[in-house]
Amino acid sequence: MIIPSMGNHDKFPWTCTVDTMGLTDREASIAVVGLGSPIMCDDAVGLRISQSIEDMGLDDIDCYQEAVGGLDILPVIHGYRMAVIADAIQTGEYEPGTVMIFTEEDFASKISEASSHDVNLPTAIKIGRQMDPDLMPERIVYVAVEVEDIKTVTETMTPKVEASVEKGREAVLHYISEFRKQASSNRNS
Repeated sequence: MIIPSMGNHDKFPWTCTVDTMGLTDREASIAVVGLGSPIMCDDAVGLRISQSIEDMGLDDIDCYQEAVGGLDILPVIHGYRMAVIADAIQTGEYEPGTVMIFTEEDFASKISEASSHDVNLPTAIKIGRQMDPDLMPERIVYVAVEVEDIKTVTETMTPKVEASVEKGREAVLHYISEFRKQASSNRNS
């Protein structure tokens, strides 16, 4: 929820503050967010990766399966120290089922398309960092799986993409492990 600021309206009449609704009081420090549609064939791969991690019952990790885009991702990741976003990608440059890892900078340069009524994911993250830097995760990693079919209405993914869910899960867990090691090292320094 956006609440108009009671600050200096003469200088910045458009200034707003965001009601965090307790989003900084997360019990877990890591969010795994699977994006996609469960009924659009391979578009479900991010959801399935997140669900497979949730099924493991790991401590300190909240898992989400979301059919959101643009700025709607921000409340989902606010308040976490790390966010891993798993999603489908269709570049046409790789075999379906190829798992790719992107940093924020890499992902922003790879993804440029968005609806004229919404913003793409890298732009949403950039806006979040500008508007609410204290609420945004320290680190965001994107795990993207090259998909074959995101237009067919079905709850079944293509075989190569279905087979990539385990590789995607392992990639997410690897980056979580690296983040935890770095955080532990920083605390001990």
